[in-house]
Amino acid sequence: MALHDSSYDCDVLVVGASFAGAACALAAARAGLRVTVLERKTDPGERLRTTGIVVKEAAEQTWLSRAPSDCLHRVERVRLYSPRLQSLALNAPGYYFLTTDTPRLMRWLADELRRNGVDLRLGASFTQAQRDGDGWRVEGRSQGLLPIQCRTRSLVGADGAKSRVAERTGLGRVREFLYGIEYEFAGAQLPEPDALHCFVSKRYAPGYIGWVAQNPTGVQAGLALRHDPERARVPDIDGFLARVGALVGLPSERPDSTRAGLIPCSGPVFPLARDGALLTGDAAGIVSPVTAGGIHSAWAHGWTLGQALAAQVRSGGPAPERVAIDSAPRFRTKRALRWAFDRFQFDWPFDLLLHSAPLRWAAEQVYFHKRGDSQAQVLRRVD
Repeated sequence: MALHDSSYDCDVLVVGASFAGAACALAAARAGLRVTVLERKTDPGERLRTTGIVVKEAAEQTWLSRAPSDCLHRVERVRLYSPRLQSLALNAPGYYFLTTDTPRLMRWLADELRRNGVDLRLGASFTQAQRDGDGWRVEGRSQGLLPIQCRTRSLVGADGAKSRVAERTGLGRVREFLYGIEYEFAGAQLPEPDALHCFVSKRYAPGYIGWVAQNPTGVQAGLALRHDPERARVPDIDGFLARVGALVGLPSERPDSTRAGLIPCSGPVFPLARDGALLTGDAAGIVSPVTAGGIHSAWAHGWTLGQALAAQVRSGGPAPERVAIDSAPRFRTKRALRWAFDRFQFDWPFDLLLHSAPLRWAAEQVYFHKRGDSQAQVLRRVD
């Protein structure tokens, strides 16, 4: 198979320049493929829908380890609050999270794509794709509504929970969601800047949690709940912060910015790939059904996919479609926890069992998977 077939405008066309799409594009480009990325935003750091919390594995084992240190903030503890606002502090020695200056991180990532030879087209929206021989003919619109036409060997959808690539190519679509909203308080400082504050409350966050965390530029505070399209509701983040703000030391000022969006919570979609069209990241449902964490798993899946696409072109390697499916995390335990949380979430068990061994075990599994240098431990009780 020719490495650079002139009948194709590019070897891989990726729709979406967030974490999964960027990982796929970088891996493929560094292996010598011609990669084009369409990103509908003109500024990769605007209109974000991610909290930008990076786990230790992603911070140390992926391209994100190269990110500028001043756009990262280290968080080593989780403080978990019951509905009555009793709390306990959890940590796993040696383990940590990174909160980020997410707009700056996404702009840095866009620069990394360009530095590694990726044809990144900002302000370019994907509109349609048709199977064309062994490849895909892709159509889109650039800024100013100028048409885009491109013939590619492989089409990768990394375009979010409501993936248009999935819709146009007949791939699986995410059907179950959380809906989250997050405020950003620029310049604010928490009394406990090294803790991720997490709140369980069926009243404010049915099916998920609320959170408050320090980041490099201020404080982020969010709330998410199980999304029901038949009875959709917006999370009452103002009521939530009125209840918990003073407890964590959140400023009373109005937020400087807001981000919101749907978060997949049902695990990988089916089919995830076929006939040279492949999904990754949120488009593929590669997000933890319990924690809604997706950066590490999305990056790992996108990178593996990019490598597989390159291996097939360069040496006739395994079918990337099979690699995409086989490398997608199944989240079996977390899907079971999601099922239980959706059906049996009540406030009183969390208040009653906050300091019990079973709840402690569950919290360790969710936040740390018993990672770190030794088993996650409860540091202390705070009534």
